[in-house]
Amino acid sequence: MLEGVHLTLMIGPAVPVPAPRVVMDALRSISVTSGKDRSGFQITFAVGRDSPLLKAMLPAGYFDPITTRVLIIATVNGFPHVLMDGLVTQQELAPSNEPGQSTLSITGEDLSLAMDLVEMVIPYPQMPVIARINLILAKYAVLGVVPVVIPTIIPIAEVVTHGFETQTTTDRAFIKTLARSAGYVFYVEPGPAPGTSIAYFGPDIRVPIPQPALNVDMDAATNVESLSFSLDGLAKKLTVVTILEPGTGTIPIPVPIPNLNIFRPPMGLRPTAPARIEFNSDFAKLTPDKAASKILGLLMSNGDAVSASGSLDVLRYGRPLRSRAMVGVRGAGLAYDGLYYVDSVTHKIKPGEYKQSFTLGRDGLISNTPKVVP
Repeated sequence: MLEGVHLTLMIGPAVPVPAPRVVMDALRSISVTSGKDRSGFQITFAVGRDSPLLKAMLPAGYFDPITTRVLIIATVNGFPHVLMDGLVTQQELAPSNEPGQSTLSITGEDLSLAMDLVEMVIPYPQMPVIARINLILAKYAVLGVVPVVIPTIIPIAEVVTHGFETQTTTDRAFIKTLARSAGYVFYVEPGPAPGTSIAYFGPDIRVPIPQPALNVDMDAATNVESLSFSLDGLAKKLTVVTILEPGTGTIPIPVPIPNLNIFRPPMGLRPTAPARIEFNSDFAKLTPDKAASKILGLLMSNGDAVSASGSLDVLRYGRPLRSRAMVGVRGAGLAYDGLYYVDSVTHKIKPGEYKQSFTLGRDGLISNTPKVVP
């Protein structure tokens, strides 16, 4: 495809196999988006009136939604990177009167889609959250999904005589509800080995080892095509929750919750102050352990005031930029240089081209580190 870049596309039911030559020859573009919540992909093929994709493979179910699994691997400078392991959700055929302009596109999501297809009614009497999560994710081991489940910081004890929690939604919806109540995140990350994925349930902790820096306006050292920054003065808020005094259970006590994520160290030397104040009285109805868990969740779900977006050429950068990790920025000036969290990345692959667009975020201006990894 490109010197230094090798693309591997695998398609098939259950266990994908390398795509045949006729499919690779028809490949026009691949787009893979990796974000905070879930990942998705779209693959576009050029098809003609006599294309084997239309005459044989499409009628035979080669691109059928849900049953078709897709694995996309990009090997850059000898190192393989699993970009996507997911299921097809939709196919689109766009015939054209102009020669060579007809296209067939398939769209899909990561393997967490398999957890969102069937609604279930399952009781979980006297089962802690970690046991429920592991029990649910065990069903998807056949797809190569490996669970990584971090116990909740504040365990919630349920009394059987007071009832117990029952799942009435899909597995993914139920797990995400448990994650929100604990201030955790849940997502399925493809790799690191082809055919395997990691189902992560835990705090939003970014990989502490920074990726090579994004250089802007640095002449020959520049490795990004574009990069812009934004400071949102309304991004942060101060939440005041009301709890009841535990002795009498009648005296309301206001508790301010600062805009601080305890699992994401501050990266700005001058954090942006909260501009909004919100009051929440729902906590007064909860038991002390559930109230403490939700308060902790608020501490771990605060947003970033500084954001950045841009694009880069992967060959010039030297490797694909990863989401849910850290990266340094150089050349943007004193206010915006320094470390950032990579919130989302979109891979755009075409014959002879491999580019990425990305979004970054952090809590304030001015770097609190003297240098970043070059």
